[in-house]
Amino acid sequence: MPLTTRRKATTGSRIPKLNSTENKEEGPQVKRSSSPPKGAPKKRTAFIDITNAVALCLSECPSNSDGDVRTAHKVQISLPGRRKEASKKTSSTVKKQSNVKKSLSVSSEGTTADKEGSDEEHKLCEEEPQGDGAAPVEELVAAAPPAVCEVPAHLKRQEIPAEFDIDSENSEDSYMCPEYAKDIFDYLKQREEKFVLSNYMCKQPTLNPEMRAILIDWLVEVQENFELYHETLYLAVKMTDHFLSHTPVHREMLQLVGSTAMLIASKFEERSPPCLDDFLYICDDAYKREELISMEASILQALSFDINIPIPYRFLRRYAKCVNAGMDTLTLARFFCEMSLMDMNLVAERGSLLASSCLLMALVTKNLGGWSPILQFHSGYQTSDLVPVVRKVYEMMEAPPDDKLRAVRNKYSHKVFFEVASLPLVSVDVLDRVLL
Repeated sequence: MPLTTRRKATTGSRIPKLNSTENKEEGPQVKRSSSPPKGAPKKRTAFIDITNAVALCLSECPSNSDGDVRTAHKVQISLPGRRKEASKKTSSTVKKQSNVKKSLSVSSEGTTADKEGSDEEHKLCEEEPQGDGAAPVEELVAAAPPAVCEVPAHLKRQEIPAEFDIDSENSEDSYMCPEYAKDIFDYLKQREEKFVLSNYMCKQPTLNPEMRAILIDWLVEVQENFELYHETLYLAVKMTDHFLSHTPVHREMLQLVGSTAMLIASKFEERSPPCLDDFLYICDDAYKREELISMEASILQALSFDINIPIPYRFLRRYAKCVNAGMDTLTLARFFCEMSLMDMNLVAERGSLLASSCLLMALVTKNLGGWSPILQFHSGYQTSDLVPVVRKVYEMMEAPPDDKLRAVRNKYSHKVFFEVASLPLVSVDVLDRVLL
């Protein structure tokens, strides 16, 4: 006869559910008591705790023989979210508050005269606002008047007369910085004093002004081929001059100095500067990659990494805006200014002064007047300040052109530049009438 196997009941196979009927039938549910278990802290509302603490503190304060009460530290508590709840307090809470007020009144009778004001302030803090729209307790101490912070004199914005204001028309253009344009160019003009050059050819035993002029002429071609900004060209020339004024360079390394300076200026001015290999290519692979990188470090160290040198081109555009000069007049002034880059006699001149002189020559050539008051205001130069530099520029332009230095003249003979290089030079008599 086959034996029937009995299945063992597995423990833990059934997990009792919280809402199952078996749990409900095990016994009657015990209602949770509101009182805490034995030894646990008793729950109380925050407002009643505060009231009881104040009442207990005031009632237990010892008094001396004179009846003075040593009051505890005042506690001022604001509960802005409990205004509506405070109006609906139970009768027991109201009764406890009345006991607190009675104890306050008793303690205030025995205090000295210098503590009466303190107890009165304590009473005001303990009084509850009546109703939902009760006004808050007023401050007893008057607020101190706000201190007026005076702006330092060097940070105050200078007042520009209406007849000399050239930036208000660009008030909606944040890129033009109309509020600070005058201050920016005044700052650049001050920085020029840090970058004053002199004739440094005496420090270069293997170089001469003609070699430098050939280098600048070649940099103009590089600027055209790479379609770089004019600011890049001017900055490269400035960095080259400053480096040569500090470090003697052999003539075979002069082109490396110029191309490396153009590389640094491109990184500073251009949105998409040419890469290092492009500058090696334009040097006809005469130098190695390591040599160019080493020269870049040498130039930056010689200039103490301060390469934001004020250049004439920025001042020229600013001053041309003062007189609403046309593009043809501005281009003629740019032609004079770019030709001056190759002249060693003009290396020592400040950029703002050189730009002003080139613009004045362009205005005289176009018969547009002389150095007007608005130009005097924004440039800071009088006509007498420009006379020596204007004469130097005029002598440079009057000299016969050098066949080895044709890049600038060929550039400004194009129709894009209004063919200003082919314009006749103004006569000396006309120029003297304006200068004198």
